[in-house]
Amino acid sequence: MRTGEKKTGGRAVPFAFEEDGQTIYEKIGGAPTIRRLVEAFYPKVKADPLIGPLFPDDIRPLMEKQFMFLSQFFGGPPLYSMKYGHPMMRARHLPFPITVERAEAWLDCMRRALQETGLSLELQELVLERLKGPAYHFVNS
Repeated sequence: MRTGEKKTGGRAVPFAFEEDGQTIYEKIGGAPTIRRLVEAFYPKVKADPLIGPLFPDDIRPLMEKQFMFLSQFFGGPPLYSMKYGHPMMRARHLPFPITVERAEAWLDCMRRALQETGLSLELQELVLERLKGPAYHFVNS
């Protein structure tokens, strides 16, 4: 995997792309797939006894932010940065007690959501592998 930058509003926003020059966003089918992933993911998160309590009752605004962030994170349009500025995801997650167990529960919810997207197993694994680093980076407890 290589990294690159897209210019948005005079700012460079990093993104990842594979050796074939395609971004993960492109490989998985772009916005429709990200939307399906987010829609499948959050019911699992809310139902999880370990991480569900960390999330608000009204999850819709968070789902939209996640859609924008994942689109950008996987090399699509920098929707999150355009609306909210630099993601600063670790800082945004500091108020929440995130343990290794919670990071693993989050990844398990994402793994199960990926299974519902219709993506090949190879692409599911690619997406999940790309999310592991940030998931463990947020551990603060």
